[in-house]
Amino acid sequence: MKKVKKKRIPKFRNEDAERDFWASHDSTEYIDWSEAKNVTMPKLKPTLKTISIRLPEIMIEELKLVANKRDVPYQSLMKIFLAERVEQELRK
Repeated sequence: MKKVKKKRIPKFRNEDAERDFWASHDSTEYIDWSEAKNVTMPKLKPTLKTISIRLPEIMIEELKLVANKRDVPYQSLMKIFLAERVEQELRK
């Protein structure tokens, strides 16, 4: 199969200019995605979003007890529990 020559990606003044460019251009004209590789970026921190959730007071107290036994903050324990369950559900 013959390689199709891709367009050259321009130099951008700043991230806003780059963002505007990619919002209005097809990346497949510039990048051969068939050659893309999966990479892990362990130092990237996920974007966090604050949410509000109403829980029964007894559940919060029980979470605090379990968290105290594990020596972690109860909100961190909640994130651990949620992440484990989400992963479990996605594997089904």
